[in-house]
Amino acid sequence: MSNQALNNIPVICLMGPSAVGKTALGIRIAEQFPCEIISVDSAMVYKKLDIGTAKPTAAEQKAIPHHLIDIRNVTEIYSAADFQTDANRLITEIRAKNKIPLLVGGTMLYFKALQSGLALMPPANPALRQELQLQLEQHGASLMHSRLQVVDPLAAQRIHPNDPQRILRALEVYQLTGKPLTELHQTTEKNPYAFINLAILPQSREKLHQRIAYRFKQMLAAGFIDEVRALHQCKEVHEHLPAIKSVGYRQVWHYLEGKIDYNEMIEKSIAATRQLAKRQLTWLRSWQPLEIFKSESSELQKDLFAMIKKHSHYFTK
Repeated sequence: MSNQALNNIPVICLMGPSAVGKTALGIRIAEQFPCEIISVDSAMVYKKLDIGTAKPTAAEQKAIPHHLIDIRNVTEIYSAADFQTDANRLITEIRAKNKIPLLVGGTMLYFKALQSGLALMPPANPALRQELQLQLEQHGASLMHSRLQVVDPLAAQRIHPNDPQRILRALEVYQLTGKPLTELHQTTEKNPYAFINLAILPQSREKLHQRIAYRFKQMLAAGFIDEVRALHQCKEVHEHLPAIKSVGYRQVWHYLEGKIDYNEMIEKSIAATRQLAKRQLTWLRSWQPLEIFKSESSELQKDLFAMIKKHSHYFTK
C-alpha cells in the first residue's frame, strides 16, 4: 500500500468517562467498520484485573481484535511512554492491513501522550522510588509536596497534594536528571496521524453517578472481591503497585485487610470512580478537536456511525 493510501486511513479515538459505555460502543463500531481495537486503559493492561476493569470478555476479544489488554503482570509498571510506543507500533501495523485503528478508553494521559507527544523521561528507578516511598510513609504526602514546591513550583501547582504517585514521580525525575519535570515537558513532538476524536458524554452528572454505582454493584455480584482476594494472597503483590492502586482494587484491598468495612468499601469505591470520571470530564472539556455525543441519546450509535463514515466512507462494510 502506498504512503498516500496509508495517510488516508484515520485513527479513531473513542473517549469518555468511566461507566459511560465506551467498551460496548467500540465493539459495535468494529462490527460495522474494519477496525482493530487498541485499549486505552491503564488498568486493562494488567493480567488478572478482569472484573474490576470491566474488561471485554474472551468471546468479545476473539470476535474483534483487541490490543494492549493483558500485556503486563500485576507486579510490573506500565507508563504513558510505554503506551505511546506500543500504540504507535500498533497503529502502523493495523493501517498496513488496510484497517482502521480504533482507540477506546478513558486514560486521558495516554491519549495525550499519543496525540501530543511526551518529553524524553528517565525510566523508573526502583531503588530511588522505594526510597521516596519510604519517605512518603514516614513524613506524609504534604511534606513531599512541599519538597516538590522547592524544586519544581509549577509542577507543584499542577499536582494535588493528595496525589502521592505523581508527586513521587516528579521528585524522582528531578533527582535522576537534575531538571524539573516542567522543563522536560516543554520539549515534545506531536504525532502526524489524522485523529478523529469522539467523546461519549453523559447528559447529566447524576445519571453518570447512577451508572457508576450500578456497575460497581454488578462487579461485586460477578465476584470482584474474590478476584482481589486472589491477588491479595500472592506474596509478591502489594498495595503500592500501580495495578492495585487502580480504582476499586485499592478499596477492596483495604476491605480485605480489615481497614474498612464492607459498606465503606462500596462507598469509597463508588466515590473514587466518581472522582476519576470528574477528572476525565475535565480533560475532555479542553480537548480539541472533539466531536461530542450524548450517551443517553436514542440516536447515539447511528450518529457515531455517520460521523465515522464521513471520515472513512471507503471503509464502510
